[in-house]
Amino acid sequence: MKKTLRRTAVVAGAAAAAFGLAVGTASAVPSTVWTVTPTGSYTATNSGNIVLTAAIPMTCTSSGASGTMSSATGNPATVATINAINFGTSAAPCTSVLGNVTTVAVTPWTVVAQDYTAATGVTKGYIGNVKANVTAGACKFTVTGKASATYTNSTGILAVSSVSGELAVSSPTNCGSVITTATKPIFKGNYAIKASTGAIPKIVGTNP
Repeated sequence: MKKTLRRTAVVAGAAAAAFGLAVGTASAVPSTVWTVTPTGSYTATNSGNIVLTAAIPMTCTSSGASGTMSSATGNPATVATINAINFGTSAAPCTSVLGNVTTVAVTPWTVVAQDYTAATGVTKGYIGNVKANVTAGACKFTVTGKASATYTNSTGILAVSSVSGELAVSSPTNCGSVITTATKPIFKGNYAIKASTGAIPKIVGTNP
């Protein structure tokens, strides 16, 4: 009986040591260090049309944003905030088959980095904390979620290209069967980013 207990204790001790080693090794893996230059405020202007498709396409020929960029550590990590973003203007409103479209963003949104390819200078990630109240004709609804995106250092283009299921519709009113809570919106468009200095910001991810 004593031998059995000793064997059990040895096995348990070995298992605990192995578990501790595994945990220690996992926690020792360094997080991605995201270096943003320059940091600070930025502005964004659409390059081409911005399209939100929620059963029907809603197209904006004018869109802009502003916020701040900062270096960060982690994966994923927030490298920028979008403190203000507009879709359309009074002179060039967004349009759809339901009529002109008004989109009021509830900010801040976030720009989250997940993967960096040094050979191309491209960061993959997503726009997070997305929330916007949309009115198209008499139809009103709210869009929430996130939208996949990439940022290219050489061009300064933030390319937003969400996939089905990332964004959701809530509180549709006067939309009939056209837009419902089952609708999966898609948000696509390119934004040219400029720092307050006029420079194109660079985002670089490294694993020290």
